[in-house]
This record gives sequence, structure tokens and C-alpha cells, in this order.
Amino acid sequence: MSKPHTTHHKPRLIKKRGKKVGAAPGTLVHIGDISNLVTDIHYIRYDQSAVHEQEIVDVSECAHDQLAHQTGWINIDGLHNPDIIRSIGERFSIHPLVQEDILNTDHRPKIEVHDDYLYIVIKVLSFNESTQSLHNEQVSLIVGDNYLLSFGEQPGTVFDGVRSRIRTGQKIRELGPDYLAYALIDAVVDNYFLLLEKFGDAIEDLEEELIQQPGAGTLNRIHHYKREMLLLRKAIWPMREVLSSLSRDESVILSRDIRLYLRDVYDHSIHIIDNMETLRELLAGMLDLYMSSSSQRLNETMKTLTLFASIFMPLTFIAGVYGMNFEFMPELHWRWGYPLIMLLMAGIGAGLLYYFKRRNWL
Repeated sequence: MSKPHTTHHKPRLIKKRGKKVGAAPGTLVHIGDISNLVTDIHYIRYDQSAVHEQEIVDVSECAHDQLAHQTGWINIDGLHNPDIIRSIGERFSIHPLVQEDILNTDHRPKIEVHDDYLYIVIKVLSFNESTQSLHNEQVSLIVGDNYLLSFGEQPGTVFDGVRSRIRTGQKIRELGPDYLAYALIDAVVDNYFLLLEKFGDAIEDLEEELIQQPGAGTLNRIHHYKREMLLLRKAIWPMREVLSSLSRDESVILSRDIRLYLRDVYDHSIHIIDNMETLRELLAGMLDLYMSSSSQRLNETMKTLTLFASIFMPLTFIAGVYGMNFEFMPELHWRWGYPLIMLLMAGIGAGLLYYFKRRNWL
């Protein structure tokens, strides 16, 4: 399994918003990672009998009063151009504060109920296999009577399955934008399951490594996964509140049948949170185990050094006594003095070594 690199760019837990300090409410300023990609606007109109799909440049081509009896899904990828967001907001009568929130990609998942539309913020997460890390993207949904607007920071694949269902004429084309909103949210929640599976496999491998042969990078990897789980938690916990509010909301935008589907997604979010908390507790236990193992190895090393120091301590004392060079030391003039002292020192060392072995200290 590939190990995470320590030099890759880590996503910020809290994004910088210095440009917003002192600005008036409703000021359109993008907060988040700046992308060098061109803003992409993908427009899908559909009903039970037909689907029309196109890439557009001028937002005047996608006014909701042109949809008649069709459902329109307008997906905007790229939020670094406030003028495009302002133009779409004016055409669909989106409140300036909502436009401001769309450009601020540091929001927690939430829902706002307006007179003629719902504003929903969700977090789409992707997993980088090479760095074993998460990428966090904010997606804003505006659900109207016959349209849905989705705003993403950059192109992604999490909604590809929903697009395929629209093209193949499945049930989604028989229902309105509220069902489309459910399908998009359900795709995001299902993606959370896949992320947890990948994290679970990586954490299990790390646990096996920790038990068998922890290396110098084991602690770094534990901290890495704890940080990634924190990012995951920031996205999933508020999502549960959003789904709970949507399933109980009495807005005319959401039909009773759609609220039933949303309750099912809410149950999935509870399951995800349970799995996530299990992994977080496992990581916390692994960190404690690593620290305990490190302390035990250090204690064993210090114990061994102390025992050998204890063996050489009396030998050093004897050597020190006979190194004082007093004139009247009879043993210094005795022929067998040196061999006997060496035998005495060897005997003391061997005796202490035998004693420590008997006590299982070595």
C-alpha cells in the first residue's frame, strides 16, 4: 500500500477570508482555492419524453421561465468568477446573501428555506490514492419549482451516475427538481460510504503494521489519518442535520414522497457516522498503543543499560582504588596481585550477570 507523502499540500481546516473583512453584506468575493480552469456551465432540460443537453456560455440561455413543463438542471463548475454567479443570481432572482454564500466555500452543510426556492450546501469529498488524503469541495444546490442550480468548485465525477440516469430515461425523468436534488444528495452520501471503505482498509493495514513492526513513519501516518478523519467529520456531521431538516420540512418545493426518500438518506448518514466514529476511536487507540509501545521499548533499553552499568560499577571502583598510586600498597609489589585482581573483577562481573539472569532482569 502506498504511504502518504509528507510534502504534499494539505487542505486547510479553516480557509482564509481576509478579503471579506469589512465588506458589506452581499459582497461577492470568492473564498477558497483559486482554479485556473474556465467556468463550465452544463445545462440539461428533460421531461418524460426527451432530454436536451448542452454546454452554454451565456447564462441568458438558461432562464427558468423558458422551461415550460420541463425540468432544468444547470450545473456550474468553477466559482472563481463572481460576475457569472451574479448574472445567474439576477436571472433566477437569487438573494444576494445566497450568492455570497455560494462563493464562500468554507460553509458547513446547511439548508435555507426561501419563498420560492431552497438553498442547500453540501460537501463532496474525494480520495487521493497516492497521498491517502481527502479533497474537500463545497457544492451549493438551489431547488426551485422547475429548476435546480448546482454550483461546484471544480469538475467532478460524483454526479455522473445521476446524469446517466437522466439520459437513459429512468424514473428520475418522471419527477421534478426535488427528486433531482434527492438524487444528487444521495450520490454524495453514497460516496461517503466508499471513502470510509478506503479509509477502513488503510487503517487496518496501519494497525497490522503497528502490532508487528512499527517503523519511524508509523506515528506520522496515524496523525495523518486522524487529521483526514477530522475533515470527514466536519463534512458528515452537519450533513445529518441537513437531511433531518429536509425530511421534516413542509416547504412546497419538496413533495411528501420526496421527504420519504430523504428519510432513507438520513438513515444512511447515521450509519456513516457510526462507522466514522468507530474508525476515529480505532485511530485514538492506535495512537495510545504506539506511545505505550515506544515507552516500553525505551524502558527496556534503559533497563539493559542500567544493568550493564551496575555490573561495571564495582569493577570501576576496584580499578579506581588501584589507580590512586599510593606508595604503600602491598598488592602492587606482589607477583600475583594483578592476575588475582583481574580474576576478582571477572568473578564479580560474572556473579552479577548470573544474578540478573536468575531474576529475569536480562
